[in-house]
Amino acid sequence: MEISQDILALQANRRAFLSGSAFGLGSIALSTLMATSKALGAEAPVSTHFGAKAKRVIFVYLIGGPSQVDLFDPKDELRRLDGQKIPESILATSKFPFISGTPNLMGSPYKFARHGQSAAHFSELLPQFASVADDLAIVRSMQTEEVGHAAAELFFHTGFARLGRPSFGCWTAYGLGTENQNLPSYVVLSGQPTYAGSNTWGAGFLPSRHQGVKFRSGQEPIFYLRNPEGIDADDQGSVVDAVNRLNRHQATQVGDPEIETRVSQYEMAFRMQSSVPDLMNLKTESPSTLDQYGAKAEEPSFAANCLIARRLSERGVRFVQVCSNNWDHHEDIYTALPRACQQVDRPLAALIRDLKQRGMLDETLVIISGEFGRSPVVQDTAPNGRKGRPGRDHHKDAFTTILCGGGAKPGVTYGATDDLGMKPVENPVHVHDLHATALHLLGIDHKRLTYRYQGRNFRLTDVHGRVVQEILA
Repeated sequence: MEISQDILALQANRRAFLSGSAFGLGSIALSTLMATSKALGAEAPVSTHFGAKAKRVIFVYLIGGPSQVDLFDPKDELRRLDGQKIPESILATSKFPFISGTPNLMGSPYKFARHGQSAAHFSELLPQFASVADDLAIVRSMQTEEVGHAAAELFFHTGFARLGRPSFGCWTAYGLGTENQNLPSYVVLSGQPTYAGSNTWGAGFLPSRHQGVKFRSGQEPIFYLRNPEGIDADDQGSVVDAVNRLNRHQATQVGDPEIETRVSQYEMAFRMQSSVPDLMNLKTESPSTLDQYGAKAEEPSFAANCLIARRLSERGVRFVQVCSNNWDHHEDIYTALPRACQQVDRPLAALIRDLKQRGMLDETLVIISGEFGRSPVVQDTAPNGRKGRPGRDHHKDAFTTILCGGGAKPGVTYGATDDLGMKPVENPVHVHDLHATALHLLGIDHKRLTYRYQGRNFRLTDVHGRVVQEILA
């Protein structure tokens, strides 16, 4: 069967019309998005909504949830009632995900003491960290919505317990832009996977250039950082230029802003081939600095990551997330918790002292927290069914988060929980409130930092959140 020339011409004109329409509509969309990026969210540093106290964030994430009643929130009544059944009236309004029946209360086996002029309470497990008590704002009345690890992790990082929302770090990068064109604006230092995986630092519906970039431990923190053998920087630069010319041509054809992101990320990756090796070379640090952190120049560790976080902040990276593992103490809390504390005690104190000595603490907001806390009742059966090694279950209704520097009020303890550490009785602070307060310190009104997606404006704090003025300097 022959196809007439008229039909062929009609099909050709149809293809041209559709191609031209797509190009025109795509250009309109692209120009709108590009115009939007000139406000909050541009790549270069941008003006904030008001004067900022902090320029950057270091978020120390204690994966699994540290026990607040063993570290920061001593409970004499809980210790007095150790081993007794939790009152049924309290149990009726509280749920524990891995405990059934009526559990026994468990007082902390660790001694507490007051430290600094602020007289803040610290457990004996954190002697070094306690030495910087007067630099800290300790919030003992934190609350979250979720009690499972992955959902709680997403909620603490993104303000939402399901996949698809941008993380706090991404919102910061989107809102403030970058101060260093040779490094990502959001870097993640994590030795082990988090419960929600890369969704914890994902960009969600924001342009993907704002997502966190995970640095691995060792000589090659990013895959393919080194050129293949026989390829020098000029050769690699030629390849990047050629690929980007093709990408830019494609962008003009389809108007997809993600292609522009691809171009910028190719260029960033090329620049990182020279900037990252210098960044990760801890041999340039003095022996006294390495000793202060308890880090070794060529040995991956949480201490080394804290030092790298300072180096990243020094170079203008907006948001650095440092992860510490092994805080999920359903069992064996008498030995597992001291081990976890020993890992972070010295490096955390060193990080704060180091930032302060370098004049960086005033402009660097340090946040230290898990996704939730631990229960004041004993869990004598672990999730795997093993018995006889007591621990603590998840607890979302009251836990401790610490802020330092960046406009947070030093030497203050804010909020209080009841005699058993079950719920706040004074000044509760929700995760949305924490996000609103942190953005405020960065000069951003959390109600105005929005991104339009699927017909509505989204923000980190959704329709919630208040700035906790009492912990601002």
